[in-house]
Amino acid sequence: MSAEENNLIEILEEGHKVDVVKYIDYVSAPQAGAIATFSGTTRDMFEGKTVLELRYEAYVPMATRCLSSIFTTARSTWDIHKIAVAHRLGPVPVGETSVFIAVSSVHRADGLDACKFLIDELKATVPIWKKEVYTNGEIWKENSEFMEKRLELAEKRDCLVKKPVADEHKRGCCGSEVKSRRR
Repeated sequence: MSAEENNLIEILEEGHKVDVVKYIDYVSAPQAGAIATFSGTTRDMFEGKTVLELRYEAYVPMATRCLSSIFTTARSTWDIHKIAVAHRLGPVPVGETSVFIAVSSVHRADGLDACKFLIDELKATVPIWKKEVYTNGEIWKENSEFMEKRLELAEKRDCLVKKPVADEHKRGCCGSEVKSRRR
């Protein structure tokens, strides 16, 4: 069986709940000694505000491609048998599951590490957007993982770009190139 045949991605349309048992059953296999799961649920409070529900929107074709890419990275890092990810769209009331991840592996460490990686990367890179609805208003939320990923990428980019030396600022944008052409 190919890796893709061992992956299940479902972006659930509004009104469809996450069937946790379905995804656990999907990843179950005789060779799997562990099944690691993550269930993200809507909580009732955030920073002292009462939460009524979360609302999710997504660019589904790109979200599916991003998740497939994340699965590939996880498989190249850990010994994983099967992966299942489900994410709801539309309103998700308090206490209900928004996102569910199940990973089966021979050993628990691989499954647990891969599961954490999958939720962190999903939140940081997959085009699924969350609005928190409170009793006194609503706000689109940017995940902290997204911001951390942006900072990490910016730091990597800055390491690759030559940083100007203090004296170069005095010479202008072209530095010694202009001076050597004048001679």
